[in-house]
Amino acid sequence: MYNATNSVVLKPGREVHARNRHPWVFLGAVASFPKFDNGDLLPVIDASGIFLGHGYFNQGRSIVGRMINFDTTNPQNALVAHLKNAVQLRAQTIPAETTAYRLVNGEGDFLPGLIVDVYGPVLVLQINTLGMEKLKPLILDTLHEVFPAAAIYEKSSTGTRIKEGLPEADAWLVGQLDMPVTIQENGVRFLVDVVAGQKTGFFLDQRDMRVLVKTYARQKTVLNCFAYTGGFSLHALAGGATRADSVDTDTRAGLLTRENLALNGFGSDRGAVMTEDVFRYLERMDNSTYDFIILDPPAFAKRASDVPNASRGYRELNRAALQKLPPGGLLLTSSCSAHIPRELFQKIVFQAAKDAKRNVQILSYHLLAADHPVNLYYPEGDYLKSLLLRIT
Repeated sequence: MYNATNSVVLKPGREVHARNRHPWVFLGAVASFPKFDNGDLLPVIDASGIFLGHGYFNQGRSIVGRMINFDTTNPQNALVAHLKNAVQLRAQTIPAETTAYRLVNGEGDFLPGLIVDVYGPVLVLQINTLGMEKLKPLILDTLHEVFPAAAIYEKSSTGTRIKEGLPEADAWLVGQLDMPVTIQENGVRFLVDVVAGQKTGFFLDQRDMRVLVKTYARQKTVLNCFAYTGGFSLHALAGGATRADSVDTDTRAGLLTRENLALNGFGSDRGAVMTEDVFRYLERMDNSTYDFIILDPPAFAKRASDVPNASRGYRELNRAALQKLPPGGLLLTSSCSAHIPRELFQKIVFQAAKDAKRNVQILSYHLLAADHPVNLYYPEGDYLKSLLLRIT
């Protein structure tokens, strides 16, 4: 049934990733391709003709293929099954007071190249690869079956998509809603603009860390750096913080932060919103102004070649925060740079603490939200890391 004329054939000894259920196939591992159009679903076999699974392929990329399944199931049926399994996981794990969450987490849900986020009445679709683009009608049909009343907005404007030879796509696919929409996370309400906002509209991957901040914030003065629309600030105030100030360079995000404060009944006396560079703000502020600082910066290392400069940036950022905190103060520090593994990140924070001449205790590591599962066979998907620290 499967042979070299209708299948992708892997080189001898290069089939180990597929046998280990890793979702990526690299160009250098391929011995031969059948005749096909880029983005097509194809069987994959080893050099002996043994079947390994199905994936979609694009010969214009170094990651030439992405696997959809590792059995003989029709790959389109497998895609639908993965989608419905993702829905079932969220139904089992999303808290009752939360209406915004990640529905499909790419490789983490065995659907490489696909992100789907839920923001109350709207789904946001992000397609990063040509193979998933060709499967979009099937994806939309399945989403509509599960969420018949939802509007669907596509926000596909990533660098990966451009490398796949695809144009950016930002448009309503099903219905249309005025922005922003109101969502609820752990009982805290937020306004989200899925059209003009960063990423798909909100940083959903930090939800459980916001709960952690809520737990520790009582009677504390909090500084939320790289605050975006105030996710950590609002959770800190909901947890009893006396004040939670927010700093970000995004003027429009600052406006939404102010609206989110008002939406939850907090006046301007409970939190200032400052449009300023975080590094500059940390350097000019007085020591002990805050007893809880949150650092959740954008990715400093988007490529492997960025790691040295990114490491220096993280070190300087954490040093500045550690120097400003009083004894007993808390620092929540995060990195979403996939090229900075957690061991390196902890080493960088260690170096920053040494520079700041402070004794530091680790109280907690990153709490991974269940709507951002990591595929056991794809550890590269575990990109976000955090440390909750206490300074003495």
